[in-house]
Amino acid sequence: MPVIEPEKLAALQRQSDHVRNLCILAHVDHGKTTLSDSLLAFNGIISQKLAGKVRYLDSREDEQQRGITMESSGISLYFQVRRRTNDYLINLIDSPGHVDFASEVSTASRLCDGALVLVDVVEGVCTQTHAVLRQARQERVRPVLVLNKLDRLATELRMTPMEAYQHMRRIVEQVNAVMAQLFADERLEGETRRHERQKVQWSKTMAQHPYGDDEVSEDERWFFAPERGNVIFASAIDGWAFRVHQFSQMYAARLGVNEALLRRTFWGDYYIDPKAKRVIGHKQLKGRALKPIFVQMALENIWAIYNAVSVEP
Repeated sequence: MPVIEPEKLAALQRQSDHVRNLCILAHVDHGKTTLSDSLLAFNGIISQKLAGKVRYLDSREDEQQRGITMESSGISLYFQVRRRTNDYLINLIDSPGHVDFASEVSTASRLCDGALVLVDVVEGVCTQTHAVLRQARQERVRPVLVLNKLDRLATELRMTPMEAYQHMRRIVEQVNAVMAQLFADERLEGETRRHERQKVQWSKTMAQHPYGDDEVSEDERWFFAPERGNVIFASAIDGWAFRVHQFSQMYAARLGVNEALLRRTFWGDYYIDPKAKRVIGHKQLKGRALKPIFVQMALENIWAIYNAVSVEP
């Protein structure tokens, strides 16, 4: 991407409806700063080859020496939505991942409209992952889950595409289990407060509008599901990432399948019938050894690239 002139960024700063504040949250060493470097590279600020090495937002000398982020730092980036003409200014904040700097995470999340929650697919959900998800929920900052370091599944762990898919499904389930526990804690706390207010007889409004359907439907939007577009699969060190809708848009026309249907079934136990050229479920397999759509259309292509460029010892 060409270098963005400062005048263009300054013009976008005066358009508040085109400004978004975004923070990156994760456990230590799950790839926050590398992802920041990759986003900076797409704005022409650094070279893509230096992503993950220069650690651009780690501006303090001790951060560079120790190789960890110790305080939140931000930068303004230009972004344009594909197939649209709208330009946006993204104020990106890279926050620390170590538990000792939790106050920096709290401050960053309060300043932002949304958050990228990174999880290293090799290490999985860690203690600080729980903490940043709780922080995002408390501040009502809607998170997007980023499954980072997919390259390691192919090059280090030598997983097959099917094994990698099953592994990532378990991680998504683990993250959703954390979110479910947060909602359960909130509901319990809300019920406790409601009973306490009833005891002192000033809960008429609460009695008329109990914790109910509106909150539940809102909570469901916080669960992560690739077909909803709130899960990103990435390798920050190699500079690529995708959501399932990008593959569904590409394959729908080739297969003659409805794009909305393919997007909803791209993740999960759904398969493409090669003869009928239609999407089928697990019950319709009838003993056939078909691979899930996500494995066949996404992961196998990515694995083929890594296998082609990897150098065997």
